[in-house]
Amino acid sequence: MDGFIGRERELASLGRFFSRVGAGDRPGRAILMRGRRRVGKSRLAEEFVLRSGVPSLFYTAATEPLTAQLDRFVADAAASDLPGAALFRDARPESWDGALRLLAEAVPGESPSIVVIDELPFMIAQDPHLEGRLQRLFDREFSRRPMLLILIGSDLSIMEAINRYDRPFYMRASEMVVDPLTPADVAQRLNLPAAEAIDAYLITGGLPMILDEWPVGATMRDYLAEAVPESTSALIVSGERVMAAEFPPDAHARVLLTAIGSGQRTFSSIARAAGGMPGTSLKRGLQILLDKRMVTAEQPLSTRPSRETRYHIADTHLRFWMSFVAPGMPEIYRGRGDLALRRIERSWTAWRGAAVEPVVRESLRRMDGLPEGTGAIGGYWTRSNDPEIDLVGADREPVAKEVTMVGSIKWLESRPFDHHDLSELIVHRSRMPGAGTSTPLYAVSRSGCDVEGVRHITPEELLDVWRRA
Repeated sequence: MDGFIGRERELASLGRFFSRVGAGDRPGRAILMRGRRRVGKSRLAEEFVLRSGVPSLFYTAATEPLTAQLDRFVADAAASDLPGAALFRDARPESWDGALRLLAEAVPGESPSIVVIDELPFMIAQDPHLEGRLQRLFDREFSRRPMLLILIGSDLSIMEAINRYDRPFYMRASEMVVDPLTPADVAQRLNLPAAEAIDAYLITGGLPMILDEWPVGATMRDYLAEAVPESTSALIVSGERVMAAEFPPDAHARVLLTAIGSGQRTFSSIARAAGGMPGTSLKRGLQILLDKRMVTAEQPLSTRPSRETRYHIADTHLRFWMSFVAPGMPEIYRGRGDLALRRIERSWTAWRGAAVEPVVRESLRRMDGLPEGTGAIGGYWTRSNDPEIDLVGADREPVAKEVTMVGSIKWLESRPFDHHDLSELIVHRSRMPGAGTSTPLYAVSRSGCDVEGVRHITPEELLDVWRRA
């Protein structure tokens, strides 16, 4: 499937940035574009360059030595349609300083152009002084020409740090975050009903490369039956590419991510699953995952402080990949993807019930009509998980002054939210700090609601939130 569904806002934003090029005594502009791997940052930039119709250069760095990066940059620049592309044909710059100075001569001085440098963190890894070089050249050369410089990176922590006040490139670029496609985008792209679209989102994470191979109208089971046994499908290879790019095979962080992906959520259970890793290594590895935004750490939301922390894989698709695809890779590679598929079928309902919770909470954070004063959405649990509440609304986090709502998520195909679920929710509410008998009750159910006394939120309402986003 081809198309650019769900990126109208991003294209419009780039258009606004580009409209400022050429204005004022500093006509050049820069953008720092970041987003998780495989969300379509490069494709977005390519589409924008194509639509702009101006001279351009698109260079993508790789994890290779500096000399190889420079050779590739020179070759791409020489093959571009920049007016001064011929300057690169016999050039042999020995540093990024020399290569970027040539670029400043190659771009037009009186008319607009676009230069895209993709995977900037790979370049910084080979030249730790690159940020300073970019700053000097931007101030002296690029900002004096009507060009838009788009710097792209998938390492979120590095890309965020580039624009910090203590870094050379501070305040020289606007920031742009490219998120995965939303559940509403998935529904539109695959032409699926709301509940099935959210299930598809749990598998794909809104990654365009996976959605491109998902046939329009196909159910989750139909798609998995085709994609799981195929070792080269986007569903199979995407997670391994992320892991290979982010972590070396022996990295502690990779071991910990595997443990969290297997369902371990607490510090102690992650330590056990990681084979008794020393506490200092465990803490360091978890911090790397948190810094890279690969993992989130959540605490119970109530009026009482708590140290109970749960760790989750932040990326929706990687959560599925680590749970099902990674453990089944040996079977898939030896032609027995059917075994991995059966494992998914056996565990799907239970896994989905937990995996949908972050999606529901994020949807509610964007939803209008929640109880007045709701400024935070989370969950509540104790060490013994008695009680454990899927949804908690409060005035603030992490420690609330007021709890505004409590709720339950039932993402089952077999039955609606019923009297048993309501009774359980009422009991759990009575045990939660800050909640009382007047605290409103909510039920998010895939298959309807058979009781009164709760505000029922349907899959269609969840999807509508993302359509308005």
